[in-house]
Amino acid sequence: MVDSRLAVVVLAAGAGTRMKSAKPKVLHELAGLPILGHVLATARELDPAHVLTVVRHERDAVASAISDLLPEATIVDQDEIPGTGRAVEVALHALPEGFDGEVVVVSGDVPLLDAQTLAGLIAAHRGSGAGATVLSAILDDATGYGRIVRGTDGSLDRIVEHKDATDDERAITEINSGTYVFRAPDLREQLAKVGTDNAQAEKYLTDVLGLLRQAQVPIDAVPVAESWLVNGINDRAQLADTAGRLNAMIVRGWQLAGVTILDPASTWIDLKVKLEPDVEILPNTQLKGATTIASGAVVGPDTTLVDTEVGANAVVKRTDATLSVIGEGATVGPWAYLRPNTKLAADGKIGTFVETKNATIGEGSKVPHLSYIGDTEVGVGANVGAGTITANYDGVNKHRTVVGSHVRTGSHNVFVAPVRIGDGAYTGAGTVVRKDVPAGALAINVAPQRNMDGWVSKNRPGTKAAEAAESGS
Repeated sequence: MVDSRLAVVVLAAGAGTRMKSAKPKVLHELAGLPILGHVLATARELDPAHVLTVVRHERDAVASAISDLLPEATIVDQDEIPGTGRAVEVALHALPEGFDGEVVVVSGDVPLLDAQTLAGLIAAHRGSGAGATVLSAILDDATGYGRIVRGTDGSLDRIVEHKDATDDERAITEINSGTYVFRAPDLREQLAKVGTDNAQAEKYLTDVLGLLRQAQVPIDAVPVAESWLVNGINDRAQLADTAGRLNAMIVRGWQLAGVTILDPASTWIDLKVKLEPDVEILPNTQLKGATTIASGAVVGPDTTLVDTEVGANAVVKRTDATLSVIGEGATVGPWAYLRPNTKLAADGKIGTFVETKNATIGEGSKVPHLSYIGDTEVGVGANVGAGTITANYDGVNKHRTVVGSHVRTGSHNVFVAPVRIGDGAYTGAGTVVRKDVPAGALAINVAPQRNMDGWVSKNRPGTKAAEAAESGS
């Protein structure tokens, strides 16, 4: 049920310069979603009446991603006045006039903060009657963070930034996570009083807490259960650390759901991946995008699947596949490359050093070795010989090859598309098929073999080959 008295403000206006990237920081990916996507998903889980995302740096790219990830979110542009206080202020202006509920403020670069933790923070805020509640964290090393300074009664007195803190205050290990809940009327009133007269010439959201304290409005701070929940991402090292932690949780979740994962440390699974019980994942495997794997399938080792469907009891080893379908009981690899729109039917085979693209391979059909099969349809029960190439491109256009059911093609064939090989037909080794082969026919175009007796002795006298030939039979 939508909470009509709840609004969530997501701060995503920062430049993220420490990432040293042309891509906006909040659009770097974790487990198949942008960093910002994780934050927006958490906001959605709270069922707020309003989600407002404040943007500025690379505005169009970030706004486009928001529209894709959470279309109902309101996109708010921060003006030239810098600071988190100003970001929240412009978001408040975008709320319906008279909104007097709670405003949750979260950072767009804190992807692991979950809805359950935020719901607990909101409940604590509402229960305490505070004008503002800060989500804090206890750190072993609080260097660089604003410190939570509590009064003698344990209540929140103020937040002191690291650069402004005394030695005693710097010894405090409880820090401000940058996540807040405010009563909207109090927030509006006090934000209007916050200026930019500071070293950074920014409008700080934390100044609101001091103003509330001066106005004798109670403020509170609630420590988070695990400090890593509020870890922000500012550089590539922190991105990698967060990715590793999130992936470990995803992998463990699938293990507890009945999936065998032999080496969790070398297995990476995106959030949208779906696995059935009794799937087995071998080491060095990446499952990305909307990949699905059915019960009994074995995937890996050394395999990457992107947006790929794997049927029950299939075996996929040392394979790279994208936007492909692998049927029930099929086998793929090792060293296979399945490009988009490859469809391998039940009990089919794509074998060693085979590349496929825009190809449909029928039930029980096999492409076992050393082949390129592109823009091709293979019927049921066919066998495509080793070293086969479908020559599908004439330099201007792509053309299709059709191989019928129960066809047997020889090794080292080239099918020059467009061409059709009829049901039950055979082709000889080394054949270049340039025209259609009727059903049941044998296609060959190899010249008769000619043996020239005595050629080595005559043309390579004194060589080891000549000596072997003279002593051989």
